[in-house]
Amino acid sequence: MRLFEIVQQGGPVMWPLLLCSLAVLTVIIERILFWISIEKNRNRALMDEILTLAENGNWNLIRQKTADCQDHIVQLLVTGIVHRDYDMGIAMEAEADHTVQRMNRYMPVLDTMITVTPLLGIFGTVLGIIGSFKILGTSGIADPKLVTSGIAQALITTATGLGIAIIAVIPYNYFNSRISRAIHAMEKYATSLEVVFNKSQTK
Repeated sequence: MRLFEIVQQGGPVMWPLLLCSLAVLTVIIERILFWISIEKNRNRALMDEILTLAENGNWNLIRQKTADCQDHIVQLLVTGIVHRDYDMGIAMEAEADHTVQRMNRYMPVLDTMITVTPLLGIFGTVLGIIGSFKILGTSGIADPKLVTSGIAQALITTATGLGIAIIAVIPYNYFNSRISRAIHAMEKYATSLEVVFNKSQTK
C-alpha cells in the first residue's frame, strides 16, 4: 500500500499527522547534527590543561591556547577566567545557561509531538467511527463490510499517531540524557576552576 493511499484512507486527520511526522524528523536530524558538532569540538586535554595553567596563574597562555577552540566547556572556563576579577561564578553560570538553551533548542517541539500525535490519532479514529455509524444508520447491516472497512480505516490514524510518538520519544530521551551529562560536566569543571583559582589567590 502506497503512502498516499494510506493518507487517503486515514481521512483528513492524516494530513496534520503527516506534518507532525515531518516536524519530528526535521528536529531529530537537526539535533543529531548539533550533537555531532558538539562532540567534534570537544577537547578534554585542553580542559585539564586550563585548570593546570590557572593554578599557576598563566592567564595569557590560557587565552593563547583557547583562542580558536569551540569546545563549550573550554568557552565556559575562559568566560570565568575573563571575569575572574569580578565574579567568576556568575559569569560561568550565565555562559552555562546560554549553552543549555542551545542544547534544549527544539526539544519542546519533540515533547509536544509526543503528546499531540496520539491524541490526533484518536481524534481521527473517533471521526472515522462516527462516519461508520452514519453508514450503518443509512444502509443498516445489509452490507457490514462498509462498516468494518470504515472502522479499520479509522484505526489507521491511531496507529500513525502512536507510531510518530514512539519514534519521537526515543531520540527525545536520548537528547535529554546528553543535556544532563553536559550540565554535569560543566558544573564539574566550573567548580574545579573556582577551587583552583581560590588556591592560586592564597599563594
